[in-house]
Order: sequence, then C-alpha cells, then structure tokens
Amino acid sequence: MTATLPDRLLEVFERSITTEYVTIDGRGQPIVWPVTPYFRRGAPTIDVTTGVGYPKKADDAAGNAHVALLFSDPTGSGLHDPPMVLVQGTASVDDRDLDANRERFVTEHSAKLPESRSRQLPQRVRPLLDWYFTRIYVRVRPERIYSWPHENPEQEPELLDAHLEEVRSGHNEEPEEPPPSPEGGGSVWHERLAQLGSRHPTAVLAVVAPDGFPFAVRVPVRADRAARLIRIDADPVGVPLLPGLASMTAHAHPPNLSWRRNFQVRGDLVRASDGWALAPHRVVPGFEAPPGIALRSRLDNVRKAVRYRRKAKVERQRRGRGSG
Repeated sequence: MTATLPDRLLEVFERSITTEYVTIDGRGQPIVWPVTPYFRRGAPTIDVTTGVGYPKKADDAAGNAHVALLFSDPTGSGLHDPPMVLVQGTASVDDRDLDANRERFVTEHSAKLPESRSRQLPQRVRPLLDWYFTRIYVRVRPERIYSWPHENPEQEPELLDAHLEEVRSGHNEEPEEPPPSPEGGGSVWHERLAQLGSRHPTAVLAVVAPDGFPFAVRVPVRADRAARLIRIDADPVGVPLLPGLASMTAHAHPPNLSWRRNFQVRGDLVRASDGWALAPHRVVPGFEAPPGIALRSRLDNVRKAVRYRRKAKVERQRRGRGSG
C-alpha cells in the first residue's frame, strides 16, 4: 500500500522520530506507547521495536496482529504543518535473529538521530544493556490510513484504504463487533494525571474500533480531579468512540530525543454530561529520561533495568538467541 501513498504521508513516516504505537492485549485492552518508527521509501512496512527485556509490545502484536500507529507529534521531524496520520495495519514479529536486530537497531537509530552517536556507550559496556540494545522488530503493514489536515481532530479526515472498494463506498466492509466492555469500578487518581491539560495540553487516546483494529487520535485534554475524570475537550471527526476499554498516553521530548517523559493511563471511555472522558483505573509510568535526570528517576530506572535484564535472559532462551 505504501507505494501508492502521496509524498506528504511518506515524509511523515520517514522523518518522524516518534509515533504512538497501539496494540490490543489478551483481554481486549488497547495499549498505546510512544516509540521510534523506521521506514524507507519502497518498503511495504513501517517498523517499530521494543527491547528484548520488555517484550510486551511485541507479544501483544503476536497475539493480535491488529495494530495502529499514530503520527501526531512532529517534534524533531523538521516538517511544517504536517497532517496527523493514523495507520491501521497488520503486524508481524521479527525475533528470529536477535543479534542481527541489535546491529540493525544501532545503525538505524544512529541514522535517524545522528546526535545520539555522541551519547552512545562504549562497545564494551553494551553487553550490560543487552536488554535495551537487543531488539524485537514489529513490522506493520498498512491496511487503512486516516489523515487529518493541520493535526486537527475536528476536521474531516482523508481515508486511504488497501481495499479500494471500501473507500469508494464510503464505509468499512470488515465485520463489526462490539468493543470490549468497560471494566467498571471506581476511578483512581495519581499525581501524574494533574499534568494533563497543563504540562501536556494534548494526549493520545486509543480505543478498539468495531472492526477490531485499534484507533487512536490526539485530543486536547484536562484533568478533573473532583470528578476523577480526564476530560476530552474535542469531538474528533471520524473516530468510532463508544463506551469501553481505552488508554491514553502523554509524552514529550526535544528534537534530538536527548530526554523524554511519558506515561500511560488505562481505564474506561465514558460519556459524560459535557462530552467524552476517560475514567482512569491505572497509571503506568514509561521508561523515562527526563531533563536533568532527578535522583528519583535514576532510582526508578535502575530498578526497571534490573528487572528488564532478568527478563532478557529468559527471552533469549525462547526466541532467536544469537550470541548474546
């Protein structure tokens, strides 16, 4: 499908340094995280990766090949006024040769972010970070693409589809199923949620569409602590919003990706009196490297690294092992 896409979309795929990657886990929960995309013109897939020490992004795609990539943050891309682009696609997981994947990742990451070369660790130290540098690739073959002009979710999106008859008929021929039922129960509150609407004026909302594919869109948000809700201050056009399981991610980074903040909220999408809202049930911090790297962040990352390193040893036993 990528061979027939207009240049303005191919540029987004090539030059973006982050995309919001959405999978669906075994219980039907959509899960969205920012990752770095890798794409070259002529390739049939847009590829993303996850470390062998934290393979859930790949495991979920192996369990349910319906995934999505949202390109909604042009920071670092050099693009002026790009569209917001959602790619719904089918995923295949590449973990046959983990050592080859590690070398590919180092090469591709350095090419995409040349400044990262100066921050790379010496070769002799990298085995200690095998859980990070050794990568599992997820190849996403686009099936359907939505493009919102000016990154405005309240404008009508353009639809490009691998099934041209669906574009002509103006509707989707995939069998429809009800979305995963809401989890229910009381909302939880976390200190990070107060950043929604302030430090993070927008966030990416992910749901499961009736055709079984994830659907994601960046929307303006604000935290309503009194009601224990995350208010969605937009009525996005073309987005199949229904009450059910949902997730949201907020993230920030500079153009050279020298630091990053990110976290995720999982909960229920609900219809409130003044529009849609997310009732949060769980807040999941990402693997962050914020500016300055405060002591608390350093300790959190050390704890995660120890856990990821143990996990990587187990994963190498059951996947393409390579030489370690």
